[in-house]
Amino acid sequence: MLLAVWASRCSGSASSPSGSTSSSSGLAKLPWLALNLFQVAGIAGRKPWQDNSQNQSPFLTPFLRPSRVFRFLFGDRPFWWVHESGYYSQTPARVHQFPSSCETGPGSPSGHCMVTGAAFWPIMTAVSSQVAARTRSRWVRVIPSLAYCTFLLAVGLSRIFLLAHFPHQVLAGLITGAVLGWLMTPRVPMERELSFYGLTALALMLGASLIYWTLFSLGLDLSWSINLASKWCERPEWVHLDSRPFASLSRDSGAALGLGIALHSPCYAQIRRAQLGNGQKVACLVLAMVLLGLLDWLGHPPQISLFYIFNFLKYTLWPCLVLALVPWVVHMFSAQEIPPIHSS
Repeated sequence: MLLAVWASRCSGSASSPSGSTSSSSGLAKLPWLALNLFQVAGIAGRKPWQDNSQNQSPFLTPFLRPSRVFRFLFGDRPFWWVHESGYYSQTPARVHQFPSSCETGPGSPSGHCMVTGAAFWPIMTAVSSQVAARTRSRWVRVIPSLAYCTFLLAVGLSRIFLLAHFPHQVLAGLITGAVLGWLMTPRVPMERELSFYGLTALALMLGASLIYWTLFSLGLDLSWSINLASKWCERPEWVHLDSRPFASLSRDSGAALGLGIALHSPCYAQIRRAQLGNGQKVACLVLAMVLLGLLDWLGHPPQISLFYIFNFLKYTLWPCLVLALVPWVVHMFSAQEIPPIHSS
């Protein structure tokens, strides 16, 4: 699970590609942008329904115009919006970009906020139930909820600070993530067959591919956000492959398949019958973080097709490591009996 972290502090001046400086940082532009986001978000810049309009079907043209739904789904990102909107045609805006600013997917809603809100919801509820069982103080019981909200707020502010999202995109991601966590926590498919997870991964890949090629055949250019990100990012190396829309598809489908493999593995079956102590759980956490860090350190192939395959396999391996292999290794090493030492 990848969590959004706070960016480095905002400098007082931002360097332009030519080396000059400007006193207008990305953070300074945000209050003005927030006043106009509901009017202009999704309107400015090149949109998928504008790129290939000559190839669109006349019957579908009224439905493919920039309605409110499309404005929400195909949201701009601030780091390219300030250049494409036309509001800075007289005095070009200079904003401070970061390596995490140049994401290539559409901005609505914020994926970092949505995933973080959904992933931390079951953790928050589990900790809250444990705290409630051990204390009667209302102030202590509310600490897990306050920590959850504070962390989500920090993630959201970091995404705005990086010029990766508008405030309304962050808000949409936070609400969607919390709702998904609330809905899906009691519906975890722990007892499903392995075929369920395999079919889920297959349905994700085939469904997204079908939607992509259907929209592409109708004349909608779904690579518009990639083109804008590549155009307005200060440094080409900041445009990462793992922020492409299909990278999320390979990640999610791989994680779904890996979850099924992990839950049906002999290692997990043995761990379910065992009771890990606190020390063993800490060892599992440390070992899992080390192994996941090594996987990230390996990087990825530069070719797009190989990157998608590698990304799918990597996220298939992640649940197997975290849920099955790492706990099994820790349990096997710590469960071995140590022969008693007899004093003479």
